[in-house]
Amino acid sequence: MLAKRGYHVVALTGKENESDWLKKLGAKEVMLRQSLDLKKIKPLDKATWAGAVDNLGGEVLAWMASTMKDNGVIAAVGLAASANLNTTVMPFILRGASLLGINSGESSKDIRDMVWRRLATDLKPPLLKEMCRTIPLAQLPGVFDDFINAKISRRVVVDLAE
Repeated sequence: MLAKRGYHVVALTGKENESDWLKKLGAKEVMLRQSLDLKKIKPLDKATWAGAVDNLGGEVLAWMASTMKDNGVIAAVGLAASANLNTTVMPFILRGASLLGINSGESSKDIRDMVWRRLATDLKPPLLKEMCRTIPLAQLPGVFDDFINAKISRRVVVDLAE
């Protein structure tokens, strides 16, 4: 969606085999999470990003904060890696970075309706049908180990009707 709106998108992934898919979706560059030294996060690192969307939390979010440009914005949308955030206030004070928490579960109906309208029109994700696979409920236990072992990419939709 961001690439479609003209932004230079850099995707961060832990799965090297997903690089081509991320570029197909619009990423201009792909970084591997393994290339980051998350053990040595500086309070302020090289100012790199004008904006970021983080679904991991933890060390990755702390690294993102330290690398934000002046007045950069991070939208935190998940905590897949950790609910902890060990960082300093330096990016927020010295660079004016903002950290926005996104709680879609508590959004009003008006906001949800507007988001769904935009997702159906100007923000419609490309390759939507390739982003997920649908399985019947009976197959759900068979994918649990794949989730735990990070073998799942994209989305799995469970069809409750079967």
